[in-house]
Amino acid sequence: MDAAVFIFSMKLLFKLLLIASMAAAVACDNKRLPYMGEPEKVVKTVDGQEVEELDYPAIPPFAFTNQDNRPVTEADFKGKIYVADFFFTTCPTICPVMKKNMLKVYDEVKDNPDVRILSHTIDPEHDTPAVLKTYSNDLGVSNATWQFVTGDREKIYEIGQQHYLITAAEDAKSPGGFLHSGHFVLLDKDRHIRGMYDGTTDEGTYELIRDIRTLLKEYAQ
Repeated sequence: MDAAVFIFSMKLLFKLLLIASMAAAVACDNKRLPYMGEPEKVVKTVDGQEVEELDYPAIPPFAFTNQDNRPVTEADFKGKIYVADFFFTTCPTICPVMKKNMLKVYDEVKDNPDVRILSHTIDPEHDTPAVLKTYSNDLGVSNATWQFVTGDREKIYEIGQQHYLITAAEDAKSPGGFLHSGHFVLLDKDRHIRGMYDGTTDEGTYELIRDIRTLLKEYAQ
């Protein structure tokens, strides 16, 4: 091959690779997270025309009590994305690993006013606000970004199983007396589930952190 032709070919190949990489970067920047749950078809009027849209399920209103013995409701999460999980302070199995991984998430978002973390105890009889306060202090949680909440047992189980789509139940056969999944759940500003992640693994945790960034970019566009 003639040297000039070779150089031209390499320059052309470089340009094509550059264009491809830029296109991939744009596609990544425009990535939108999926919605989870079974949607319902609803009819809305837009500009005088009836259009059919999918309405995805959202976490319903809730009322719990946090580690500072203060009420926490859905209103505290208005205009914010947040990560939810379920645990109990005396858990002898997956909870310590989950909390170690959630600390990585906390370190990522603790200074971002648009992001929150909401951890629900599934052992409210033991995990009083005072116990949760000690637990959060021991983890090094220093601001309101990460809320630990307790409340009525049945309401906690109901919102976990029916709305966050995780397992949360009393089970005498399970270690510690409770059964729960190790998932972290990512919610958007309308309390729609946009992702579920294995909170017991580094891979699941870092995927969650990436998706938090993606969801923030989605709102910034």
